[in-house]
Amino acid sequence: METGIRHTHLLTVILFLAIYLIKTTLLLMNKEEALTKFSKGVKVPEMIVSFLFLGTGIYMMTQLPEIKSLLIIKIVAVLLSIPLAVIGFKKKNKMLAVASLLLIITAYGLAEMSKKQKSKSMETISESTINGQELYIASCEKCHGADGKLNLMGAKDLSVSTMDVNARIDIIKNGKNAMTPFESMLSPEQIKAIAEYTQALKK
Repeated sequence: METGIRHTHLLTVILFLAIYLIKTTLLLMNKEEALTKFSKGVKVPEMIVSFLFLGTGIYMMTQLPEIKSLLIIKIVAVLLSIPLAVIGFKKKNKMLAVASLLLIITAYGLAEMSKKQKSKSMETISESTINGQELYIASCEKCHGADGKLNLMGAKDLSVSTMDVNARIDIIKNGKNAMTPFESMLSPEQIKAIAEYTQALKK
């Protein structure tokens, strides 16, 4: 589910950017008739995109506190861009329209940053590290919790799991539902170390 929410959130920002880029280009080129026609044509889709953006953004803020500040700045940027755009395009004010577009570009950049934030903790782990606890803290603790019971974003309670080491290795490698597949990020030895460590979290 988390992956779907993130993709929807990023998509809404991209759609915002595309809509405002076209509008701003038409305004700067003095294509007022084309701008009016385009604005009417995207009025409903633009409202839907706005709703999805705010909805997914608020949901992600409640579920992903580590990127909350990025999401707040991103949402504020988009919310500021909307009145600027409305006034800018209505009054044919090119400066306001450009300012609105720049805010959307800022939001897109922040969307990309939040998209990559999840795997940032992995950068601190050496490729040679095979300490299961260290690897677990860097890659799993955020959703599973230190004791395996956090259950954030649909993560399973590891303290009651009956899976053997091989089954755990398979899920860590390939992911499941919203869980990130770690096969491309961790070595087989590291994945095995995490799997063995998670067994110690059982009650």
